[in-house]
Amino acid sequence: MSQELLIIIPLLTGFLLDTLLGDPLWLPHPIRLFGNSISYLTRKLNSGKHRKIKGALMAILLISITFGGFWAMLELVRKIEFVYVALASIGVFYGLANRSLISEAHKVIKVLETQGLEAGRKQLSYIVGRETSNLNEQQIRTAVLETLAENLSDGVIAPLFFYLLGGVPAMMAYKMANTLDSMVGYKSDRFRQFGWFAARFDDVINFVPARITALLMVILSVSPRGLMYIFRYGHKHSSPNAGYPEAALSGILNCRFGGPNTYHGVLVSKPYVGKMFRPFTNADFYKTYLLNFFSCLVTIGLICLYVIL
Repeated sequence: MSQELLIIIPLLTGFLLDTLLGDPLWLPHPIRLFGNSISYLTRKLNSGKHRKIKGALMAILLISITFGGFWAMLELVRKIEFVYVALASIGVFYGLANRSLISEAHKVIKVLETQGLEAGRKQLSYIVGRETSNLNEQQIRTAVLETLAENLSDGVIAPLFFYLLGGVPAMMAYKMANTLDSMVGYKSDRFRQFGWFAARFDDVINFVPARITALLMVILSVSPRGLMYIFRYGHKHSSPNAGYPEAALSGILNCRFGGPNTYHGVLVSKPYVGKMFRPFTNADFYKTYLLNFFSCLVTIGLICLYVIL
């Protein structure tokens, strides 16, 4: 089997598995192992002196072990091609989160509409970092759309970008880095020092994927306003990366994101992205679901084309 097929077949198979299965709770997932490892080391290290150094060493160690572990596993079976392809396909499946992202977002909207505001707040709390207990219906819908935009980059385009650069090992190392940021990369008193490296490293590795995501979104939706909003609002977000896909989606839907939200008891005043404050309709969500899916599909197609050429 050619080197090109050893890259393309796992990519297509992993995407198909993600599309069909998502992330079912009954299936063991390496992200849970990543999270447990981070939690254990955080309890051991996030205290006393030199927390900044200890946090950086933890992040470097876990990212390095992840890359090295997956690289060694695949190298051991490289000469047994069907085993290599199977393991690499499972790696891509675990590295992608497109189906689960869309499913979880849709679940929030469905619960909100069928079970009411309190149930919608609770369902939203499973997929966002902000506090949801006081959000109104419009704020819940806004949070879902912002999450779809931001996580299209973090959960789909960025993993694919790193798969292109370094295969499954790079893809899973990215997932470890992203998990570290989501767990310890906060500016609260508890994590301000310990999580600084994880947060900054995540900013660096997402710099290119976030901008690719934003451009892909506006190209696929043929939205000149989305392109204009990328340049007008993308840099105003507190994150150096999350603002770009959010700005793109704001322009595509002609709506407004951002504004103040509470994170871990701290009120964070974020700038608004976009101009038009309006109620969101189901059409906005279906359009965004399709945009996420086709952004993933086109990225995979472009990677296959690049590998072949």
